Amino acid sequence: MINFFLIDSSKPWQFYFQDPATPVMEGIINLHHDLMFFIVFIFFFVSVVLTRTLLFFTNQITDTRMFSQNKSRSIVHGTFIEIVWTIVPSFILVIVALPSFALLYSIDEIIEPTVTLKCIGNQWYWSYEFADFESNLGTLKFDSYMIPEDELDLGELRLLEVDNRVVLPIHTHIRVLVTAADVLHSWAIPSLGIKIDACNGRLNQTSLYLLRNGVFFGQCSEICGVGHSNMPIVIESVSLKNYITWLCEKI
Repeated sequence: MINFFLIDSSKPWQFYFQDPATPVMEGIINLHHDLMFFIVFIFFFVSVVLTRTLLFFTNQITDTRMFSQNKSRSIVHGTFIEIVWTIVPSFILVIVALPSFALLYSIDEIIEPTVTLKCIGNQWYWSYEFADFESNLGTLKFDSYMIPEDELDLGELRLLEVDNRVVLPIHTHIRVLVTAADVLHSWAIPSLGIKIDACNGRLNQTSLYLLRNGVFFGQCSEICGVGHSNMPIVIESVSLKNYITWLCEKI
């Protein structure tokens, strides 16, 4: 059952982030807020200065009696203002860089995982493998296809629902391995703050730590052919007990 109190999928006319479900996504949203403070301040400051400059330092003189009042004739070089507009942006860049680097390092940090999930992009569906568990047929693996529009039940999301969801436990360190079987794909889930390329012949890795229960939707974010829009991703986060129950049913 989808929790409609949280935005874990795209909504019509949505302009903001989806609600975060991992520490990484929370960090991305907080960094966005910090950057927007500087961006808005700089935008209005530059707009005011530019407007004032256009009004008071215009080169167009319609009356010769106003010639002596044209202040632009006496201004050739301003050492002080050039020092200010060099040092102040440098300080702003340093202030912005510190949380940015901290977030980048936290994204790349790999902690000893409890669960390993391997995602394989195909034209045009996703295959998943749980290397830590084995079924009667070997490694636990399954394919995940988009549910066609004419087979959707009431309340299910068009172009986002799949026949086999990936179920993962909350409060657990998860390693995600991503690759492709044919062309370039991209495994992206906005609520989790993950977007990692799936390259044929290469194994990319990221980590995942779910903070809450929910159903999180994503899509392939690399144009991979005519079926590019038919590769949704659905992650369902559950308690450890329910995760073990799901595993027993799959095995």
